[in-house]
Amino acid sequence: MTAKHPIIAVSGSSGAGRGIVRDAFNKIFQREGYLAAWVDGSSFHKYDREEMREAIATAAKNGNPNFSHFGMDANLLDELANLYKTYGETGTGKRRFYVHDEASEEEFEVPPGKFTEWEELPPDTDCLVYEGLHGWVKADGVDLGQHLDLRIGVVPIINLEWIKKIHLDTRTRGYSQEAVVEMILRRMPDYVHYVVPQFRRSDINFQRVPVVDTSYPMIARDIPTEDESVVVIRFRKPEELGVDFPYLLKNLPGAWMSRRNTIVVPGGCLQMTMQLVLTPIIQDLMETRKRSLA
Repeated sequence: MTAKHPIIAVSGSSGAGRGIVRDAFNKIFQREGYLAAWVDGSSFHKYDREEMREAIATAAKNGNPNFSHFGMDANLLDELANLYKTYGETGTGKRRFYVHDEASEEEFEVPPGKFTEWEELPPDTDCLVYEGLHGWVKADGVDLGQHLDLRIGVVPIINLEWIKKIHLDTRTRGYSQEAVVEMILRRMPDYVHYVVPQFRRSDINFQRVPVVDTSYPMIARDIPTEDESVVVIRFRKPEELGVDFPYLLKNLPGAWMSRRNTIVVPGGCLQMTMQLVLTPIIQDLMETRKRSLA
């Protein structure tokens, strides 16, 4: 953790909805005039798409049918820890991008399923923001959370997460439903051991909960809409973040407190809620940075 070069991580699995938090941050940064260096967690995978298929097959032959991107051995987490440390100390570091689809291929001029070359982060950024699976994982000798100033978990209930994953991969990535379900099952041990434990250490968790029936996610025809959901927001230590619950309750229609550190809001208010919750926290980080630099 460093005052001069703050680091924020947004963690959640594929289909969790991390992009919503990214959109909220981008609006805050643009409005407040902050420049962020974004880091995609997929860029710290150890293998490209074809190499990963081979690694999965090899692991299965050697008695491990659950090898996945959720696990430690399929990722370059030591390199991510080094990036956190380097950025925290100097405001510099290197990143690359993983090209997920044809739309990204046009932007990076690299085929889908491949990585771009490593490059220097943009100069003179105000903060670094990681978005991916392992933002503050602590396991196997790696402790990424020690470098972070803010940890945000995006954790829809598991059936909703599966519905979103199935729809994403079948509609935009060309997988069959059977293949996606097999992938979910193969990843489950690593998900339980490495991804889920992070959320007990989050500073803030956003958990979307549908209020429609999602009891059999494998055949769900539609993803529940925001208006068919509520969002449970839990703050680990709200007093340290300066969370003003009376202000939030006053300005978020339909909001209510379920515990002393937890507020529940209608799903349709999520973007507004993120703006109200995250803006003062980011402003405090930037004010601390400004004083440290001075």
